[in-house]
Amino acid sequence: MERLTERLTKRVLGHFASGVTVVAALAEDGRPAGLAVQSFASLSLDPPLVLLCVGRNSTSWPKVARAGRFGVSILAAEQRDVCAALGRPGPDKFAGLDWTAGAQGAVHVDGALATLDCAVHAVHEAGDHLVVTARVLALDAREDGTPLLYYRSDYATGVFS
Repeated sequence: MERLTERLTKRVLGHFASGVTVVAALAEDGRPAGLAVQSFASLSLDPPLVLLCVGRNSTSWPKVARAGRFGVSILAAEQRDVCAALGRPGPDKFAGLDWTAGAQGAVHVDGALATLDCAVHAVHEAGDHLVVTARVLALDAREDGTPLLYYRSDYATGVFS
């Protein structure tokens, strides 16, 4: 067995395919702020809670956290460009992207497979990340489409019937 290193950990854990989401809110200046998040999961049905993990060095998360409420957009296979735009640093990640302001400050990416409106429930420090739990306030999904997946440090698509 190989010695445990960051590189080995990334390589091995990369074998777990995950969906890709955008977490976004209207910032204090009224502009959208957000980030691409692959560590996202359903946590509880009663009460309805989700969980996401955000890097401690994220410059976008503090803006979203200050809003207190945010949208989650579960990306479709054709939205790689959205993930790339929200995954890089910069002052205006939403330039050229189609988005909609939802209720109470949530921001949704147009064309997403599903959207959720959430309120921050708790934030926990965990290594080089923050583990965020959020209460689901509203949600919606379209009935067609294929999810954008992240697998082995690259994009993939899932084929489901």
